[in-house]
Amino acid sequence: MTSHVTTHVLDAATGDPASGVGVVLAQASGDTVLAETTGAVVAHGATDEDGRLSLGPERLPPGSYTLTFLTGEYFAARQVDTFYPYVTVTFIVEPADDGEIRHCHVPLLLSPFAYSTYRGS
Repeated sequence: MTSHVTTHVLDAATGDPASGVGVVLAQASGDTVLAETTGAVVAHGATDEDGRLSLGPERLPPGSYTLTFLTGEYFAARQVDTFYPYVTVTFIVEPADDGEIRHCHVPLLLSPFAYSTYRGS
């Protein structure tokens, strides 16, 4: 069984996969930024040696979700200062034109003072 949500975290400062990054998948609970950070936790885990993590059930119901990456803990373990103690990415799970709900891959390119993300495949 494959989880509905996967991620791949790369440390742009070192050029290596970011292993051991804690990640929390939660259901967003509202229309405001504050409400989105207080949703029910669906799953959590940490990235593997290749910076990858698969989490959550096989299928999520349609709606808004957040992935919170515990970047402060990751950099602290490496004795690296960072501006971002965590990074939260909010995304939407919705049916495709054929009614199926697509797999969600949310990569994170990380450095101590910047990050970027995109919808992966």
